[in-house]
Amino acid sequence: MQRAAALVRRGCGPRTPSSWGRSQSSAAAEASAVLKVRPERSRRERILTLESMNPQVKAVEYAVRGPIVLKAGEIELELQRLSSSQWPLAGSSACVLFPQVMALCTYPNLLDSPSFPEDAKKRARRILQACGGHSLGSYSASQGVNCIREDVAAYITRRDGGVPADPDNIYLTTGASDGISTILKILVSGGGKSRTGVMIPIPQYPLYSAVISELDAIQVNYYLDEENCWALNVNELRRAVQEAKDHCDPKVLCIINPGNPTGQVQSRKCIEDVIHFAWEEKLFLLADEVYQDNVYSPDCRFHSFKKVLYEMGPEYSSNVELASFHSTSKGYMGECGYRGGYMEVINLHPEIKGQLVKLLSVRLCPPVSGQAAMDIVVNPPVAGEESFEQFSREKESVLGNLAKKAKLTEDLFNQVPGIHCNPLQGAMYAFPRIFIPVKAVEAAQAHQMAPDMFYCMKLLEETGICVVPGSGFGQREGTYHFRMTILPPVEKLKTVLQKVKDFHINFLEKYA
Repeated sequence: MQRAAALVRRGCGPRTPSSWGRSQSSAAAEASAVLKVRPERSRRERILTLESMNPQVKAVEYAVRGPIVLKAGEIELELQRLSSSQWPLAGSSACVLFPQVMALCTYPNLLDSPSFPEDAKKRARRILQACGGHSLGSYSASQGVNCIREDVAAYITRRDGGVPADPDNIYLTTGASDGISTILKILVSGGGKSRTGVMIPIPQYPLYSAVISELDAIQVNYYLDEENCWALNVNELRRAVQEAKDHCDPKVLCIINPGNPTGQVQSRKCIEDVIHFAWEEKLFLLADEVYQDNVYSPDCRFHSFKKVLYEMGPEYSSNVELASFHSTSKGYMGECGYRGGYMEVINLHPEIKGQLVKLLSVRLCPPVSGQAAMDIVVNPPVAGEESFEQFSREKESVLGNLAKKAKLTEDLFNQVPGIHCNPLQGAMYAFPRIFIPVKAVEAAQAHQMAPDMFYCMKLLEETGICVVPGSGFGQREGTYHFRMTILPPVEKLKTVLQKVKDFHINFLEKYA
């Protein structure tokens, strides 16, 4: 009754159906009148704009996912004949043990199936028993599943001929990239001339320049010697560090071995020189060794920085701080989607070790499925196990085919006028030097592009072939390159190389 009286006082007494219709009409009219007299509110400005965003993020560039690849994605939808830098290794011969163990870990009911070999089941059971709730779906410790870290340490010890590795120094990561960015994050400090300088090879894998930009650190370039098969020269390191000391505090030295995008494999003598240089200059060493299985030249052999450091004696092995990285993404595996990786960090100050674990704990843990994939890499079948012979054949097939394609690519590129390609000693890419005529350089400038970006974009548009311009990796002034994968099957690779040859000759004629 009180509510009814109130409604009457406000002129809103009980309504009949007809009065309800009239009141709706009058209300709409009143609302319309109010809107006409009320000043229109201006749209609120966005809080996040290009001007207000984090400038370090805006400065980040990542060529291997840059404009060329984005354009390639558009063309791929139309052509469906793209040669991209992410060609699956399965095109050669996948190692079946990986999907077997991952299937068993993901769906444990398959452990009772006779379709899987017993050693694959044994690996899956061991991994699952070490996981919370016996499931890949549970979080792990921030440093990674304990038994997998033990397997990584055992793998490093075998690889390095008995040099001991401590599981407590192993950190499982979301691919090698996660480990690299984490270590750099904890290393970068200071301001002005005391800001941390990070020495990186040029050409380099763009992850490094991207993380350096994101952290607002100082990039210190040292140039690989293209005339000497992209060798690392310690005199060049000395030049770079001395010049850098005028404007920053060089504290980190990054090495990629085998090289990406350049494919060189460092000699033991070179590694010893680098370690001595790092000891002398008090530099923290980062050794990116994700291509350690990819060595093709019969004159080359992979030497880990950890092994060489240990064998140089306690003056070095007890003092030089070193972080080494490996991954499931490369090698003979190519299991890049699992984002599995590890880093081994030695000679770290005990208090910093606690800080590193704290930093890793912020992201809780790396994907447990990626950790399981990493375990298959470091704990492969041994003689006497059911999967050993097939696994060995498949691994040899993948690496053997890559070696043939490395030589094929080098030989065919060097038959093309205006292209020079150094020997592909390792890794998965060719990084040929290309001649670009003056008129093409002028045309690129008119399009506000780097000359090699212009070249690569034309190649993509005219052939559907996606390569990454050398300017995205860094190169000496006045030189031009592109990076191309050697992953496609041999016959497809021959077709790709022939199309690049035809394009290059036409390009030279057009802009002569």
